[in-house]
Amino acid sequence: MSNDAVTTVTVEIAGTEISFETGKMARQAGGAVVVRAGDTMILSTATVGNLRDADFLPLTVDVEERMYAAGKIPGSFFKREGRSGEKATLTARMIDRPIRPLFPKSWRYETQLVTLPLSVDHDEPFDILAMNGASAALMLSEVPLPFPVGAVRIGKVEGNFVVNPSEEQLLDGASDLDLIVAGSEEAILMVEAGANGVSEAEILDALDIAHAEIQKLCAVQHELREKAGKPKLEITEPADLSSLVEEIGGSHGTQLDEATQVFDKLERQDATQAVKDAVVAQYTPEEDDEDYAAARANASKAFSALEKRVIRERIAKEKKRPDGRQPTEIRPIAIEVGLGARNHGSALFTRGQTQAYSVATLGTLKEEMRIDTLGLESKKFYWHHYNFPPFSVGEAGFMRGPKRRDIGHGALAERALVPVIPSIEDFPYTVRVVSDILESNGSSSMASVCGSSLSLMQAGVPIKAPVSGIAMGLIKEGDDYTVLTDIAGVEDHLGDMDFKVAGTEDGITAIQMDIKITGVTFEILRDALTQAREARLDILRQMRAVIERPAASLSPHAPRISKVKIDTDKIGLLIGKGGETIRGLAEEFESQIDVNDDGQVLIYSANGDMADKLVERITGMTKEVAVGDAFPTAKVVKTTTFGAFVELTKGTDGLLHISNVSPGQRVDTVEDVLNKGDEISVTVVEVDRERGRIGLRLAVDPDVAGKSPQELAAVSGGGGGGGDRGPRRERPGGGGGNGGGRGSGRPRHRSGSDS
Repeated sequence: MSNDAVTTVTVEIAGTEISFETGKMARQAGGAVVVRAGDTMILSTATVGNLRDADFLPLTVDVEERMYAAGKIPGSFFKREGRSGEKATLTARMIDRPIRPLFPKSWRYETQLVTLPLSVDHDEPFDILAMNGASAALMLSEVPLPFPVGAVRIGKVEGNFVVNPSEEQLLDGASDLDLIVAGSEEAILMVEAGANGVSEAEILDALDIAHAEIQKLCAVQHELREKAGKPKLEITEPADLSSLVEEIGGSHGTQLDEATQVFDKLERQDATQAVKDAVVAQYTPEEDDEDYAAARANASKAFSALEKRVIRERIAKEKKRPDGRQPTEIRPIAIEVGLGARNHGSALFTRGQTQAYSVATLGTLKEEMRIDTLGLESKKFYWHHYNFPPFSVGEAGFMRGPKRRDIGHGALAERALVPVIPSIEDFPYTVRVVSDILESNGSSSMASVCGSSLSLMQAGVPIKAPVSGIAMGLIKEGDDYTVLTDIAGVEDHLGDMDFKVAGTEDGITAIQMDIKITGVTFEILRDALTQAREARLDILRQMRAVIERPAASLSPHAPRISKVKIDTDKIGLLIGKGGETIRGLAEEFESQIDVNDDGQVLIYSANGDMADKLVERITGMTKEVAVGDAFPTAKVVKTTTFGAFVELTKGTDGLLHISNVSPGQRVDTVEDVLNKGDEISVTVVEVDRERGRIGLRLAVDPDVAGKSPQELAAVSGGGGGGGDRGPRRERPGGGGGNGGGRGSGRPRHRSGSDS
């Protein structure tokens, strides 16, 4: 292969050189480009297939992760990449969304965009390169796209905006903003963002910075196209139906205007369909006519064009929406929490004819989501799933797992809530939230954000603040425009923008914006953000009226995760020989116990009662015994000539001297009163840590715990042995009286085999 066949162009973005190379790899694809930045390298291809007889754009976008790109072997049983993961799916959606509206309206060729990450260095995330590469491949191909699309990421590190921050900066929380922007040389086309309470003004500043870099990326793609691009395919312009549109408007315009103002969504659809059926019947010849099919298709297209015009003009001129609302008006909201008795937390959020049932479920840290992708992230302790069943829009359809849209909406809701989720140090639970859309008429993802925030609070998850979301729309006619708050389905379908904004009272946590026209101005974005903030705060007020703060306690059906801090020198005591002690406790209390090297003990129990009892047992086992401590169910583990050794906690014994075995009576042998295995109630009356002795007496006096050590010692007539923290071992008895002689009564911390 001649080097003359290889074309390379470069551009510098924020101090990093990005190169676009074509002519070496995938030369049979319609357009192929290798994009490099640092050690990250991706291959993007654009291929045109057969001409389809369809009334939609046959465009597919695929991102295929290859684990070798990051020097990994797939973790599946088959050790082979399978279905695209969430990261690949979301990247494919970000490629698709800004490019799809740019295709010619009459384009009906099967078109496929494929991206393969070939090398990933984790400093330059591959998703941004993939977005630029897909556009560049289209520029090189025969697809007549009007202009290229550039994409950058903006972060905010230590208060400063950073263009294309590293994956590590995004993952370790160093960046308060993860803003992905795609656009043309003239305008912004798509925005996707997660943020840690960033203000609207900062978002606008970041968009301005992003657009300046996008212009450079578009310019270098033009250069690549001029040097190595293919001739563009000629396309047939669609038939001019303007005269037919006017004719239909004259005959059925009044009926259409009335039908599109019916309040209920399904009734409005039925009324509109009835007018459409009448139009198609009137403007279509008999079936045996050779022009029947074409005339029927043209009548349907003309009717759709008229419907769009009628609704848009009514909004733009009369400021009247299909359901009668004003531009800034939010649909009525209804909120219920705690519907599912067995759910750990649940909420039903209804806004107009959009309804989300969100459920929060708590699990142990062992139930985290493990991630096997090209990224640095390997596990998640909080995630959100979104489901959109066909019945939610009154349809019957297949339910074969989550679609790309479901994955994208779930990721958006998850991103909106991530900034308020407590750390696992503060709340050591795995948290999964599921939103099932039960009814939909626009903005179901934002209903999911609201419902999920409510369900988390009802579950007792100590989120930092509630989050609400709103979807904004746009009707733009010439230089005039109207920004719509809380768009319904028909406004999304016929409008020019879908702009979703989620956040707390303090700032924005997530944004997703798609533009269906060639772009929007910063003035429009500013108005949309301002309007969205007012709506967001209004919804938050309504949410707080139902549940103001997270519940003080968890559901009785939620697992209990308790934390106990023990001295590091007690870890071996808790674990026992070969793990015998800790396994025994786990079995006895039907719990899971984890202990780390710092002495942090995490207890996972099926219910609160078991958790409380296990915490009490571990605390008792590992605490330093003090004078006055009472042990109501201590067990005799050994008798000697001078007294009885009594187990106070697992591995710690004290000595009940023979003189205290039966107060007020003289006994010849301990066995006359006590035997091994007996349970008695004792109180600590002496702790001599230097000599390692713990002295006990029978707990007859209920106020004994309140007496001073001197009083207790005087009452007991001396003590009897204590113990240190060494391993349990037999010691010679002997003596008696005050302390029982040398070595008597030393507490014995036994190994796991004695436990």
